[in-house]
Amino acid sequence: MRSTALVIAFVISLTAPVSAQKAEIEAINTKFVELFNKGDFSGLASLYSTDATAFPPGSAMVQGRAAIEAMWKGMAEKVGDPKLTTIDVKPLGPSAAREIGTFSLKTKGPTPQEVTGKYVVVWEKVGNDWKLSTDIWNDGK
Repeated sequence: MRSTALVIAFVISLTAPVSAQKAEIEAINTKFVELFNKGDFSGLASLYSTDATAFPPGSAMVQGRAAIEAMWKGMAEKVGDPKLTTIDVKPLGPSAAREIGTFSLKTKGPTPQEVTGKYVVVWEKVGNDWKLSTDIWNDGK
């Protein structure tokens, strides 16, 4: 009985950091959406590590915060109302994690359409903060 309790306690101690990472990442995703909706692309870019790389669909890689800020500012001219849903967060050690999720947004123009897709983010712990390090997404299921 005691060994069963120890095994359960050990498993819980392993899963607690995972759920904490997921909660922290989901909170940053909420902030990401808020900053996007406010048009604060400098603030949004600050959620990325200084050497981050984004991989927008059908475009070249975008490297560094300044370029990522410009990328999101340009995208906001075409789309809005983003929603992010975290499906899974997998720790990659104490200072990195991989997130898989889905997104939806609406195109701008005379006949707005909803676009849905999926994404993968590699997160990096910088000091006490999680930062997007590698960000790739595309439409479809």
